[in-house]
Amino acid sequence: MKILSTAEARNQFADLVNQAAFGKEPVVLTRRGKKVAAIISIEDLELLERLEDERDVREAEKVLAANEPTISLNDLKKELGL
Repeated sequence: MKILSTAEARNQFADLVNQAAFGKEPVVLTRRGKKVAAIISIEDLELLERLEDERDVREAEKVLAANEPTISLNDLKKELGL
């Protein structure tokens, strides 16, 4: 994994995108020495999104299995004044 400042990355942007897209090498971008973002392949992004969706489903299943009281969307909107 390559780590570059955003200033360095600006000058190499096209190459970094190609490395992430075709070489599957993620690039971490830093600003003032702190990690702030990453350039990753679309496949890696899709995997992260699938994992997040699966986690959300597991969380929802736990809540539903707990049989706690629920509220309809319309009632929630009324309660919030929307």
